Amino acid sequence: MEIRDLTPDDLDDVLDLRKRAFGPLAASDAETWRRAVIPVLGEGRYLGAFDGSRLAAAARLRQFTQWWHGRPQPMAGVAGVTVGPEDRGRGVGTRIMRAVIDRAVALGDAVSALFPATTPIYRALGYEHAGAQRKVTLPAESLRRLRPSGQVKVRRMGPADAAELIAVLHRVHAAARSSGPISYDERTWGLWLDDDDDFRYIADDGYLIYRWHDGDVQIDNLVAGSAETARALWSIVGSSSSIAKNVIAPVAPDDPVLWLLPERSQDHVTEQRWMFRVLDVAAAVERRGYPAAVTCEAVVTVEDPVRGGGTWRLEVAGGSGTAIPAGSAGAPAAVLSANGLSALYSGVPTATLRATGLMSGDERHDEALDAAFAAKAYMLDYF
Repeated sequence: MEIRDLTPDDLDDVLDLRKRAFGPLAASDAETWRRAVIPVLGEGRYLGAFDGSRLAAAARLRQFTQWWHGRPQPMAGVAGVTVGPEDRGRGVGTRIMRAVIDRAVALGDAVSALFPATTPIYRALGYEHAGAQRKVTLPAESLRRLRPSGQVKVRRMGPADAAELIAVLHRVHAAARSSGPISYDERTWGLWLDDDDDFRYIADDGYLIYRWHDGDVQIDNLVAGSAETARALWSIVGSSSSIAKNVIAPVAPDDPVLWLLPERSQDHVTEQRWMFRVLDVAAAVERRGYPAAVTCEAVVTVEDPVRGGGTWRLEVAGGSGTAIPAGSAGAPAAVLSANGLSALYSGVPTATLRATGLMSGDERHDEALDAAFAAKAYMLDYF
């Protein structure tokens, strides 16, 4: 089995593999997919596993920015992992995912995330459950009542606004100290902002993308950095309440709209879980944001058979962190599997990690680690 970079000549075979793995793909969606992947083929972000000349599996590394406690860093989003039906159960998926992890590190990414179709293969490679894309169903009528008290300048948005949209995301997620949400690169945003079926609006500190879906309103993204902009954008959606009964929207766990609703006694939420992995301990710790009020040190040993483990002294102060190699001797350490470190980084409490066997060893720094890595990890986008 040979693993190599895919070329434009391989794309028909990739589409055939996708159809066998996920079902038929509409011609328009296939064309959009081609437009998205052709520019990245030369960047080493699409790998294939070949049995002779036959494509047996494929996987794509998407180039994302991801925020952790308001600080952005590059993130390898693993998508389109497909294995031919006749090759399943032969370890092909594991082989291509190991290659994906190695390639992500070579491209400079310290962290990675994916939405799993199945958990065991990814968990065996160090990925662990971190958060979810939470979609809430809201009565359209209740949103119609949300009105901004001041003037919010909102205009329609198109492909030329991709750079401005990204700048808005950086400002909003930094100010909110967000953990988990992602942004596409400017080239990809340009493609997504060119969909004729979407309605798109942008303000100085927020934006909205939505469409009609089976008689309801389906929101792709609604991000707002102020109460006035949130009210303005949600009221745009609510203005469709004479036709739409419901609005389905991805939201953060503590999105302000859930507190702005005039009536809220029961949330109707569906969750699509995502998994996360630390690829490079030192770089991932350095690139993450932390609560400015937290100052702590801890020694952790990471057991990672895929990437290689080690012992690090973690130091967090002033909103920044470092991981310094500590060797095998010295202070007693908390022991984390690769999965455990990835979950801790995502805000999963140490008590949970110990109860599930993802963490063991010295307990004296557990409370400090909980404070440093505290997060409600979420994503608004599925990929």
